[in-house]
Amino acid sequence: MKPLSEVTQRFAVSRAKGDEDFKRDGLRPYALYRDFGFAAATEGMVHAHIIKLIPPCTDEVRMRHRHLVQMQVVYVLKGWMKIEHEGQGAMTMKAGDAWLMPPGIKHTVLDYSDDCQNLEITIPAKFETVNVDQ
Repeated sequence: MKPLSEVTQRFAVSRAKGDEDFKRDGLRPYALYRDFGFAAATEGMVHAHIIKLIPPCTDEVRMRHRHLVQMQVVYVLKGWMKIEHEGQGAMTMKAGDAWLMPPGIKHTVLDYSDDCQNLEITIPAKFETVNVDQ
């Protein structure tokens, strides 16, 4: 990723159209994504999207993992999500709750409501996800 001072950003708007905004083209096969297009507008510096988690929460969802990012922020828009972060224990995050995940922190999604939707912002836009042992 280029240093921030070298990134040419352009103005970008993402307007909601409805359910057709959500695609199965993201990191997780058990989720639908509405991409805001900010990665293209920031030369890959920032990614932002809404994630609709598809019920039920399965063993695939519960795989412990970490993301090789510089920053990751999650904000619960609808429903709730139970998640465990390394060194923090399990917690249930509800609509209106947000958290900042330090780079590489190990975490596990334990469960979520049928209507769970999260806003996620990452730096950089593209990153590697690594499954880890419990």
